[in-house]
Amino acid sequence: MRPTINKPTGMGMNPFQRSVQLVVLFLFGIALSGGAARYERQAARQQEAPPNMLIFVADDAGWSDFGVYGNEVITTPNVDRLAETGLRVAYAFLTTPQCSPSRISILSGKYPHATGAEDLHMPLPETEILLPTLLKEQGYFTGHMRKTHYGPNGDRQFDWYSRAVEDFPAFLEAAGDHPFFLWVGFRDPHRGYQQGAFDPPHDPAEVIVPPFLADTPETRADLALYYDEIARMDQHIGRFLETLDARGLRENTLVVFLSDNGMPFPAAKGTLYDAGIRTPLIFSWPAGIEAGAVAQGPVSVIDLAPTLLELAGTTPPEAMQGQSIRALLQNPSLPGRNYVFSERNWHNCDEHMRSVRTARYKLIRNAYVELPHGTPADASRSPSWYSLIRRKKQGALTWPQQRIFQAPRPRIELYDLQKDPGEFYNVADEADYAEVVGELTAVLDQWIDETGDFPPTLRRRDDNTDRITGVKFTQKIPPMRDMQ
Repeated sequence: MRPTINKPTGMGMNPFQRSVQLVVLFLFGIALSGGAARYERQAARQQEAPPNMLIFVADDAGWSDFGVYGNEVITTPNVDRLAETGLRVAYAFLTTPQCSPSRISILSGKYPHATGAEDLHMPLPETEILLPTLLKEQGYFTGHMRKTHYGPNGDRQFDWYSRAVEDFPAFLEAAGDHPFFLWVGFRDPHRGYQQGAFDPPHDPAEVIVPPFLADTPETRADLALYYDEIARMDQHIGRFLETLDARGLRENTLVVFLSDNGMPFPAAKGTLYDAGIRTPLIFSWPAGIEAGAVAQGPVSVIDLAPTLLELAGTTPPEAMQGQSIRALLQNPSLPGRNYVFSERNWHNCDEHMRSVRTARYKLIRNAYVELPHGTPADASRSPSWYSLIRRKKQGALTWPQQRIFQAPRPRIELYDLQKDPGEFYNVADEADYAEVVGELTAVLDQWIDETGDFPPTLRRRDDNTDRITGVKFTQKIPPMRDMQ
């Protein structure tokens, strides 16, 4: 048998055959070039089209309790993958360490005291507008899953609602050809905890015990269950992302991941220390954000709503107190905010605490200095809390563990985060830091004035009624979904 010889195109043909082939190749080339141009135009349109928006909000997850933020024990492959495919903000901060005020602040682009819903479970006033209402004006279909925490006015501003994360395909069907905005308010890792949230469960012997907790078997078991709930949430996130991929929606969907406050443990949730107000913050958008980027400048979540509005093609309203960080998403080397502000108000007990943070320093101003720090009820009913109480009775607490019980408290706390990242040593009274205290005090006072904050003497009367509305704070809160 004669061997087959691969010849260059056109060899062994007569002139007519070669002419026909050239015509065919010419027409085929036109088709290819036209197809390539068409794909380029489609890609350009995708870049220009407003992105879909999928927001994942953890409930009481500490900023450092994810693999991509340094915890090598916890199982969070899907959150880690979001960071690998997008932008991770290294230093992101919440406006308050409390669930419902935090979520309302994020969605409104306002500080909690400016929303009229600064206390836990306080419903959004009827006059307030949230992000989904503004996005609907841009043609978005808006939805919400799981925990709302907003009250009737906040709830009704979404087009669609479901308690079940499994309903994501149904939401996409309802959205149709509209760009979509979906806020997923997870309940993990909120207390209380039970065995079986994740398989295999995390080993209590391997968990990382923060220095402000007592390292006991009870605390370790408590932390392991907390890790399990974070891992369960991570699994849900993975299923959302699989659905986006299967439907060809991932490329132009901006996925954001953050938490509403710190871990539900003593000296974390409810405090203005980083354990209470620092949050993971990840932006993943294949069509619009470079993969694997890290922003090192301070960022506040109050800027999230204005940013999403700009990406949707509209200008944020003047009433929003945040500012768009769209430029940071494109250029993570930008410096971020000079100052980040946070506050703590009523949460099972009244507090009036305000803070300002820079890249190096944090100043906290306390009002009720005669009382120890007001720990949220869920944290003060935890095994970790009772471990601290036992150690306290034995006189065996370290200073980081003892601080939550301190009374009287200092009026002003200042921490040099470069030297003391755990915020355990107050240097407000040291002469070397007098200039820093003066600067940050002036900055905090200016923020209070510009944002219309109320002083601690204004809000509560001795009979526990609001000085402005006259309403008792012990009244029954209007029904809301998933109040826990």
